[in-house]
Amino acid sequence: MKLPGQEEFEVSSACKNVPTGELDSSPGSGPRPDGPLDTKRGNLGVSKDPLLFIQLNELLGWPQALEWRETGRWVLFEEKVEVGAGRWSVPHVPTLALSSLQKLHSLLAEGLVLLDCPAQSFLELVEQVTRVESLSPELRGQLQALLLQRPQHLIQPTGTRPCQGSAHPREASYNEEALLKEQHQNPLRQKLPPGAEAAAVLAGELGFLVQPLGAFVRLRDPVVLGPLMEVPLPSRFFCLLLGPSTVGKGYHEIGRAMAVLLSDSQFQWTVRRASNLHDLLAALDAFLEEVTVLPPGLWDPTTRIAPPKCLPSQHKRLFSQLREVKGPPAPPGALAEDRHGHWLRTPSPELQRTGRLFGGLLQDVRRKASWYPSDFLDALHPQCLSAVLYIYLATVTNAIIFGGLLGEATSGAQGVLESFLGTAAAGATFCLMAGQPLTILSSTGPVLVFERLLFSFSRDYSLDYLPFRLWVGIWVATFCLALVATEASVLVRYFTRFTEEGFCALISLIFIYDAVGKMLSLTSAYPIQSPGSPAYGCFCQYPDPGGNESQWTRTEPKDRDDISSMDLGLVNASLLPPTECAQRGGHPRGPNCHTVPDIAFFSLLLFLTSFLLATALKHVKTSRFFPSVPTLPGRGWLVSPFGTNPWWLSVAAALPALLLSILIFMDQQITAVILNRAEYKLRKGAGFHLDLFCVALLMLLTSVLGLPWYVSATVISLAHMDSLRRERRTCALGEPCSFLGIREQRLTGLVVFILTGTSIFLAPVLKFIPMPVLYGIFLNMGVAAMSSTQFTKRVQLLLMPAKHQPDLLLLRHVSLSRVHLFTAIQLACLGLLWIIKSTPAAIIFPLTLLGLVGVRKALERVFSPQELLWLDELMPEKERSIPEKGLEPKYSLGGDSEHSELMYQPKTPEINISVN
Repeated sequence: MKLPGQEEFEVSSACKNVPTGELDSSPGSGPRPDGPLDTKRGNLGVSKDPLLFIQLNELLGWPQALEWRETGRWVLFEEKVEVGAGRWSVPHVPTLALSSLQKLHSLLAEGLVLLDCPAQSFLELVEQVTRVESLSPELRGQLQALLLQRPQHLIQPTGTRPCQGSAHPREASYNEEALLKEQHQNPLRQKLPPGAEAAAVLAGELGFLVQPLGAFVRLRDPVVLGPLMEVPLPSRFFCLLLGPSTVGKGYHEIGRAMAVLLSDSQFQWTVRRASNLHDLLAALDAFLEEVTVLPPGLWDPTTRIAPPKCLPSQHKRLFSQLREVKGPPAPPGALAEDRHGHWLRTPSPELQRTGRLFGGLLQDVRRKASWYPSDFLDALHPQCLSAVLYIYLATVTNAIIFGGLLGEATSGAQGVLESFLGTAAAGATFCLMAGQPLTILSSTGPVLVFERLLFSFSRDYSLDYLPFRLWVGIWVATFCLALVATEASVLVRYFTRFTEEGFCALISLIFIYDAVGKMLSLTSAYPIQSPGSPAYGCFCQYPDPGGNESQWTRTEPKDRDDISSMDLGLVNASLLPPTECAQRGGHPRGPNCHTVPDIAFFSLLLFLTSFLLATALKHVKTSRFFPSVPTLPGRGWLVSPFGTNPWWLSVAAALPALLLSILIFMDQQITAVILNRAEYKLRKGAGFHLDLFCVALLMLLTSVLGLPWYVSATVISLAHMDSLRRERRTCALGEPCSFLGIREQRLTGLVVFILTGTSIFLAPVLKFIPMPVLYGIFLNMGVAAMSSTQFTKRVQLLLMPAKHQPDLLLLRHVSLSRVHLFTAIQLACLGLLWIIKSTPAAIIFPLTLLGLVGVRKALERVFSPQELLWLDELMPEKERSIPEKGLEPKYSLGGDSEHSELMYQPKTPEINISVN
């Protein structure tokens, strides 16, 4: 049965939604599919329709003075007007009464539905909506006059009081120019992306109506409805819900239900493409099928649910809807393959064998050559300046610490000066040539252990250290080139999260241990003076005009001296911001995460400046940054091939070089795997073969010059990438800023290493930087890298009672005893690595790193694939067998929820170091 006034628009209901004016380029303007659900839907992706801003205007004041007032707004979450406070509430997840959805269904089924209405103004729209047979001409005129009344909005421009703090609107609101200016000055307008559209929902009680009046309109072309909306956005939808007086908040809740429906992405996608009333009601029924009901006795409806830190994916809902679409059932094998294919790792094209010598290297060169110009142009952003400052300080600190340790280990054969020059030369060359220029080369703990062993061996057997080291470096470069030629880098596919977390935890512990050790070593030269501890000193005084005397006195230290070197480092490490989106956009305080504040890029500079001022004003005595440490007297910059060593030692050097090659390969490629994970959304691809090739050449160069050996530094490289995070500039009200990827370029690393090289000439300026501040940065990176892994979360579970454990997703699918067993094995491996590194058995340390892969392989005999899928990742052989065997649990109480939760978990970096 056709509703009155609906026949006029049936012909136009199949037309395209072609936006006009500046909306011509907006998405979602293509033709509609044949039905309410398009099975392709962008390969089951999320709709690319324009963002929809929904506003609820409520009719208040019956029967005295009727007026429209804005009481709520939605983009993704709901904001309510808090009348007493004269402000908007915090964004929250809306909750609805089931009866309001049922009443809305009845109103839409019996009301007026106009799809692709050609109205070009609010007046035309009102005339179309009120053209119903149930209204007499007199009532129609009254209703039209009422709808054309200007609503009262709660607009609060920056720095002013809200305009709806009293019952009387401002006189300026009756001025059209003032109204337009007020709409454009609304802060919300700057927080909505270009091309956004609006939807108006009008609801309320009207005493002269005998029966409910419902109307739903989808405009063919979006139209700006003048003062109806608080922001001057073109409106796509208009909904009118009026009726006689009822008990309670009947029509208010029905209006909220309509607004919540329009804010739902799946309902909105269907309604934009609906061709008749049946499609609209089918979309509402589909929404009702997914509604979760809370028992009234256990839930207070006035409680506001905070927005989640991470929004669930819409893929899961799409699959449940597509199962209801009639069609031939899919074969079980195809369904399993489609289902598992989403959460299994896709083989990277960089890790496919070509079968040719240096084939992988040539592919990396061709792939990265096309991106080379953009690697410099993409660095033209203020965020890169902040990244340069942070990574420069981290690199300098690393060069000082490891340079000092290397000087102690080699009796001055290599020291801080060589560390600075080597870091600058090797790092700058790598940034210009490497396949992944975001990688930061530096001295690492495992390589330092090998250097110490090599020097001890040379000293014990009266060998010339630098010539012997030269031949070791030559052999390492040769072995690494052989690995590049045979495409051995494809073996990194076997480096799962078990191996990555174990290696990252080891490096993080080295950072923490060295930073704390250096700060503790300063306590002897600059002792801690706590309040109340006496300080002894000698001073001279003149007791009388006849002479003088010296006295030893005990004095209480002044407050300004109660700051130690260690305090500066620990305070600096604790004040560095620990999180990214949770600090800036994840807090549900309204639409304040639309853009990353530029001042946040320079937080480290502010911290560094504050501590410089603090040490200057408080006259804190501590060690200062002074990098120009002289090298070993008498050594040249070119190492002699033999020196006093016999010729056959050049051949014997191949044996320790083989162990060092394993260490270099593991150290470099584990870091490369972590940096190039799909979660970082890198656009320009990786370069495993090219990176190893560059490291091999640099090993040869640093060996000839007698400089330290360099390899990818895991912690500093992660900090570099995290300082270049890109986030979406606009987001829904209360929605956390979404991670877009990394600002991939070569310039930040290049500038960092150039500054590191020039630091030896900037000693008069850099000497004012307190060393504890640099140690604090060093400590912060180690703690941040350690605390952000799943391994750390599982270690905390060992010491936590079951009732206090967080609701981790893995705990829903793996028993706690199995989780503890997996964690204990990882702890044992980490402890074994640390013991071997710290004992004379460190010569086999490279083999123990390689043994992590073997341990992970052996775990397949202890844990089921289902458990390993949640605790770690599956190895390539297991991934290929999944479509045939599947990973179905023995008992399933929730359909395919076991895999659907993991399948659609948001892909964010697992090991994360936040610096801004």
